[in-house]
Amino acid sequence: MKLVFLLLVSFAALAAARTDMERALDRQDRAALEKLAVEASKKTDAASQYQAALAYSYLAQAAMEAGDKAASKTAAETGMGFARKAVEAKGDNAEYRRILGTLCGQVIPANVLAGMKHGRCAMDEVNKAVELAPKSSIAWVSHGVGNYYLPAAFGGGVDKAILDFEKAAQLDPKSAEAHLWLGIALRKAGKNADARKALEKSLQLNPERAWAKQQWEKTPAK
Repeated sequence: MKLVFLLLVSFAALAAARTDMERALDRQDRAALEKLAVEASKKTDAASQYQAALAYSYLAQAAMEAGDKAASKTAAETGMGFARKAVEAKGDNAEYRRILGTLCGQVIPANVLAGMKHGRCAMDEVNKAVELAPKSSIAWVSHGVGNYYLPAAFGGGVDKAILDFEKAAQLDPKSAEAHLWLGIALRKAGKNADARKALEKSLQLNPERAWAKQQWEKTPAK
């Protein structure tokens, strides 16, 4: 009974930590995200290494949303080390694979030349995550983000990204992130009215997401 209790406490702590991360990302609170990343990195088990990688991925995202590409790149590169350790420990974990691929991809916007080094990692790891967990909404979001930033000439493009985000939203209609990215992709495709609807849906699901508000405000009504 004691072991079961300790496991439940451990799982509850991990869930709470992730919730704190999500809330910090909503606020674009980089200081809070960095603190959470450092705290998680003090433990060497795979779950804690994943939590550190996740926090650094959120930190990279928050920095990118603020237009700080250099800080985004630094956070992503730091997080990759923790993500690799998690994958080395449990290579069949789809979420560990997804976060590694996401971090590899987050390095690229700050330095296009980094695509030569990290692009394959981003594609392979996210593809593996989708293969391991084809019904994971967040895996399809990451797949879509990869296609969004990958030029059509190299096999990506906004049309493929839209299909990925639509699939993510179908798998989890309550995923604010899926609707957020769908709106961004639709706007890039010139479908502003549909983009605003998707962004409005994202805000309905998560009114606290600052970036969703910013994206909605910059999207023309028509």
